[in-house]
Amino acid sequence: MMMKRAQMLLLLLAVLGLLTLSMASCGGGEEDDDLAEDDASPAESAGAKYTPSGNEGTVTGTIAFTGAVPEPISISMDADATCGAANPNAVVEDVVVKDGKLGNVFIYVKDGKTADDGKNIANLTFDVPTETKTLDQKGCHYTPHVIGVMVGQKLSVTNSDKTSHNVNVQAKSNPQFNQSQTTGAPPIEKTFVRAETLIPVKCQVHPWMKSYIGVVKHPFHAVSGEDGTYEIKGLPAGTYTLVAWHEKLGEKTQSVTVGAKESKAQDFSFGGGATTSLQPGGSFEMLPALDLPMLGGH
Repeated sequence: MMMKRAQMLLLLLAVLGLLTLSMASCGGGEEDDDLAEDDASPAESAGAKYTPSGNEGTVTGTIAFTGAVPEPISISMDADATCGAANPNAVVEDVVVKDGKLGNVFIYVKDGKTADDGKNIANLTFDVPTETKTLDQKGCHYTPHVIGVMVGQKLSVTNSDKTSHNVNVQAKSNPQFNQSQTTGAPPIEKTFVRAETLIPVKCQVHPWMKSYIGVVKHPFHAVSGEDGTYEIKGLPAGTYTLVAWHEKLGEKTQSVTVGAKESKAQDFSFGGGATTSLQPGGSFEMLPALDLPMLGGH
């Protein structure tokens, strides 16, 4: 009797072992592929390099705002006298409207195909601009409020104030970093390895300070100015999906077809309503500065 039980137990263990091997051979490869794709660097996943032909076009446009414009909300900087003296009339920058035009909108090409060879622009690689983009802390607020960089392009964070700040870049697809920056400290220089739209930037010392960084794989992006206008140059002829993103009003997409050497106008309009209402104003509580080690620094 005991012998039969032992044989049955051995048979059961053998069957379980075969099932385990079968599941591993069927499911393990797919999981590894997913991990490999997630961990792939831009260089590993790079596509064909785009060579300018001289027939590139331009997209220009204006971002309009319709509806009631939110009243500006004053920011109390009483907790830091240096900030108050440097920027006595500071207001929240969530919705910046001038003469019916909306500023601080990030516009970028999301996808699409070139006219010449039908290649998806997302699968092409482009020369990284040598220009360093600068995000400054001046008057105890980030300037510019919205900034765009290309993957691999250098970003320099500077402090022009006579007080200390804390730069907290809250990326999800890129390494985060959170670092104090005193008056006169060297710039914090970073590059981003993956596309990400958009990355919030905050200051742990002055909680009203915030900015957004748009990271894209190509140079076809822009930020609308105070007059609501934007311009994207050097775009290969083709048909693309154009995205306009705003921190409070969400995003809108439009299809745009650009011909060889054509300058194409593509406007966007964001409406007022519940989504335009800003957070209540009032004083902000000072928070302790953090000085955490940078992750993934360059």
